[in-house]
Amino acid sequence: MTRFKGFYFILDTALLAGNLDSLVKAALGAGVKIIQYRNKNAPTKEICDDITAIKKIIKNKNVLLLINDRADIAFLCGADGAHLGKKDASYEAARKILGKKKIIGLTVRSLKEAKQAQEMGADYVGLGPVFISKTKPGLKKPLGIKLIGRIRKELRIPIVAIGGINLNNARAVLATGADCICAVAALSGGKSLTEEINKFQKLFSCH
Repeated sequence: MTRFKGFYFILDTALLAGNLDSLVKAALGAGVKIIQYRNKNAPTKEICDDITAIKKIIKNKNVLLLINDRADIAFLCGADGAHLGKKDASYEAARKILGKKKIIGLTVRSLKEAKQAQEMGADYVGLGPVFISKTKPGLKKPLGIKLIGRIRKELRIPIVAIGGINLNNARAVLATGADCICAVAALSGGKSLTEEINKFQKLFSCH
């Protein structure tokens, strides 16, 4: 899955400054190939309207659109797949909804969970929090980068590292074996989103 190499962009308007249109275009300007739409509290219609708008912007851009938590909405709105957390629908239920061709990513927090995700048929795993995360304050214990290396040796599918990642520690995350990195808090400083993402994207040219 060649697009799973680079910055994995989580589009969460509650955490990022700017409207939906400007955020998506800024991400595209930085060469992002994966967008995960995350909106945990909005009604279904609002989410579907947002997804429709995003699809128009990324049309013919070779960009994957994944929906956080909601496999049903991903299917309903024609997204490329869904990312499922610990409290979301099971992989098996999501696969029944989405079919064999759509992408399903699973959040994992251990080598055992990562191997189980691969065995079930997940297309990638999201591993985190790697470091202490400002956006996930309830998850107090960071996993650390050594776990990425252990999982990399066992997995064929891509690893997306998330949680407390910034420009100071991203190189170490990549060097340990992550295919993609995701940084949310590091992008919320009000600076140019395209420029900030580009700083992360440049790190991949070294790996």
